[in-house]
Amino acid sequence: MLFGGFITSFKTLTVLPLPGKGSERIADSLYYFPLIGAFIGGLITLAAWLIGYLLDWPTGAGIACVVLISWVTGALHLDGLGDVADAYSPGRTRERMLEIMKDPHMGAFGVTAIVLALLVKTIALVHLTLLAQWAWIPVPFILSRMTMVLLAVTLPYARPEGGTAEVFVKNAHSRHFIVASIVGLGLCALLTGIAGGFVFIFAFIMGYGLARWMKRSFGGVTGDLLGMSNEMIESVLLFSLAALIPYLDLIHGFTF
Repeated sequence: MLFGGFITSFKTLTVLPLPGKGSERIADSLYYFPLIGAFIGGLITLAAWLIGYLLDWPTGAGIACVVLISWVTGALHLDGLGDVADAYSPGRTRERMLEIMKDPHMGAFGVTAIVLALLVKTIALVHLTLLAQWAWIPVPFILSRMTMVLLAVTLPYARPEGGTAEVFVKNAHSRHFIVASIVGLGLCALLTGIAGGFVFIFAFIMGYGLARWMKRSFGGVTGDLLGMSNEMIESVLLFSLAALIPYLDLIHGFTF
């Protein structure tokens, strides 16, 4: 059932209630990841517009948006970022890093990574609000969820004993990414025109780089690594867009 996949995706990526029964084929929710990203990005854009434009408080908008992101997602991806930051070290064995990622406690590296990610997002959203770039704000949320589909499709599950995200990864097929990438590209183009295509390519390259690093370092992907990838792509794209928006506007205005 197609709508069942949407329900599963919505309940996986947000804490918001949604009536209905999810799909029995859990991996089919991957089709809808970019769409859920667009929904989350739309909520963030609305909050930025209401507080930053109507109330004329861009700083408050940036802070409120980061709080809203964390609440809507249940801080799920931030938790993954913190776990990976604590675990990863070039000198550690793969098995030891996977073991540390399962530890519910968080160390200094994990806390620092989360704080830095929230800081980057806050500053970027403040700047995008000041520039009134409403169409660009949802793009990182769309492409970060699309990247998770890319990783789930191209990498094996890293834990031999299984885990929470195993049902997504082991049943993921190329068709899931093909559909998700078409949806992601279409949404970006609809919002920002040809410039959105360039950002799409940039996100794809980052996702490919993350996939190679995860395969080499961890032997595959886990739920924590998927969450970390979402935070990395989201933060880097928000920061990059805030810095490069004048140049992207030139591309957006270009016509053949």
